[in-house]
Amino acid sequence: MAPRPPVDYIERTKSLYSSLGHRPYAWVSNTGDYPWQPIRKALGASKLGVVASGGIYRHGQVAFHHKDDVSYRRIPVNTPIAELRTTHFAYDLSAARKDPNAVLPLDALNNLVASARIRALASNALTFMGGIYSSRKVRDVLAPAIVAEMQKEAVDLALLIPV
Repeated sequence: MAPRPPVDYIERTKSLYSSLGHRPYAWVSNTGDYPWQPIRKALGASKLGVVASGGIYRHGQVAFHHKDDVSYRRIPVNTPIAELRTTHFAYDLSAARKDPNAVLPLDALNNLVASARIRALASNALTFMGGIYSSRKVRDVLAPAIVAEMQKEAVDLALLIPV
């Protein structure tokens, strides 16, 4: 099988946002101090929060829509993989629809808990549809809501799963 050519991500993103009626995308440039913290506990003693941007939702939940949807879904971490669905405008959903573990690896994470490699998972994974045009809405609406959920669950670490 011949290797696949690289994806011109910048051009593809510009085209996608244009097709949704947005002005040309202005890439975000963050400056200043970042709130990253060193890991203070071993994984085996830590509660892990899971945040994924692949547009994953559970059967029965409302699917994400494709224009600046800054909502998120709570997916109980014991949800059977067969109950997960995906929707997204910015990536090929074939693999994610065949096996949602490709974008939300709940089976692997639950196995890490069962083997005591991680103490626990937060009761819900938080999922949203990445590719949000408005960086202001991400900064002012979505990110604070996710942080509040993680704080409510008293997680020690968060695993961020981008697509």
